[in-house]
Amino acid sequence: MIDVHCDETDDIMARFLELLNALVMIEGIGVRTVASHTCSFGSADDAYAFRLMGLLKASGINFISCPTENAYLQGRQDTYPKRRGLTRVKELIEAGINVCFAQDSINDPWYPLGNGNMMNILDNGIHLTQVASYEELETAFDLITYNGAKAMMVEDQYGLEAGKPANFIVLDESSVFEAIRKRVGVLASVRNGDFLFRRREPQYEVPLNI
Repeated sequence: MIDVHCDETDDIMARFLELLNALVMIEGIGVRTVASHTCSFGSADDAYAFRLMGLLKASGINFISCPTENAYLQGRQDTYPKRRGLTRVKELIEAGINVCFAQDSINDPWYPLGNGNMMNILDNGIHLTQVASYEELETAFDLITYNGAKAMMVEDQYGLEAGKPANFIVLDESSVFEAIRKRVGVLASVRNGDFLFRRREPQYEVPLNI
């Protein structure tokens, strides 16, 4: 498996993603390869980007975007308009190319505010990439769950099905839309069937339905 942190730059002429994709197509290893960041692809012009999109689809390569880090680090030399710094997440999804959100900086010099909270990453990501219509929100959790499992090639072990490892979190809401809208907290985290932690549901002195 290969993870290449590629084109993490604002350079609109960067072509390392295209080179990487050509190499994995030659070797037939696109499904085992992840292109992380690819920020410059978000700055490339449409003519180039959509021509390359077909080749990316053909290779089966995966993408990882790090919303908080990419938005914080990229576009620093821009005055205004200022680029958001992320790859073309929305267009990759629409093209049927596997893309997921992640965080690769936990309190480090590149991004000092990382804490591994994937609900925060999802919140930032869907805003910055404008993937927040009602239809898109129905599958938004895939960006931090199933799509990541596909990129890591652990689909056979992932998901809430009998016989699979009991690794999951419990969110304080009953629907995907409300969980995203309310930025809900995590009530529990389970690893291999054991609780890593468990919180009580919050209680309020004043009823909130008044």
